[in-house]
Amino acid sequence: MKIANIDLGEHPLLLAPMEDVTDPSFRWMCKRFGADMVYTEFIAADGLIRDAEKSVAKLRIDDFERPVGIQIYGHLIEPMVEAARIAETVHPDVIDINFGCPMKKIAGRGAGSGMMRDVPRMVEMTRQIVQAVELPVTVKTRLGWDEESKNIEEIALRLQDVGIAALTIHGRTRAQMYRGDADWTLIGRVKNNSAIRIPIIGNGDIDSGPSAHEAFDRYGVDGVMIGRATYGQPWIFRDIKHHLATGEELPYPTVTERVAIAREHLAKSIEVKGDKVGILEMRRHLSHYFKGLPDFKETRLRLVTSLDPSELFGLLDLIQERWG
Repeated sequence: MKIANIDLGEHPLLLAPMEDVTDPSFRWMCKRFGADMVYTEFIAADGLIRDAEKSVAKLRIDDFERPVGIQIYGHLIEPMVEAARIAETVHPDVIDINFGCPMKKIAGRGAGSGMMRDVPRMVEMTRQIVQAVELPVTVKTRLGWDEESKNIEEIALRLQDVGIAALTIHGRTRAQMYRGDADWTLIGRVKNNSAIRIPIIGNGDIDSGPSAHEAFDRYGVDGVMIGRATYGQPWIFRDIKHHLATGEELPYPTVTERVAIAREHLAKSIEVKGDKVGILEMRRHLSHYFKGLPDFKETRLRLVTSLDPSELFGLLDLIQERWG
């Protein structure tokens, strides 16, 4: 699969952009385990234009991550165009437009998946961004606003016509949020439309080798994007690739292996963001790395409340000794 001139190989696996999840340290871990492309957390156009510290910090990328996309969102065309130009100055490989976020504070303002209720504005915004930057522009969106307005086939063709280089489709409507099963049938219909010439990347409920295999074989998508299933398990990319290549599933990592990975991730997070912020942003992952361990409640609470690096690394040693 190619996005413009970026060759991602056959059956690529992409890390979805996720707020408070896909920070530099987690992207680094996912790349290490085989993610073919990663994306930043989504960034508010208004924040970039105002030079807001939190928004600008999200522009940080490293060559190790490449190819890497920066995702932006907003509901007004001019600020989005300016934000795309700003994002381009840090030299990502792709500028991605978020037309998929279902959260009320974003979609309710007409940004994210809220843009699906105003397709002409969505298309015009995309057209102007494509014309404003030299990098490939891609889009991530959903099937439609609700069950009665699944207009993704029309949207895909119109966005292709204004020059996007690839389209990622999350197989739910905005109304569904993250509930129910993703509808891959409609994603497949877009991909197999004879008028579609750009890569179609499917997203939604991919959490294993077999689910990725079905996405490629049954629905014909060019790539698969993985989101929530990566929480606390960046090795999912390695495991899925092994299944795609051999038909076999790797055993779930042992406690010893998970401790080693969590330790590496924690060290990277602290290196990138310093002790306090690095630890705070690791908490979501630490709570997932050891899901399912018996009698773990007290240790888990300490993992997600401590701000002391030495204590956290000591807790990882304790986990190894007690459950490894």
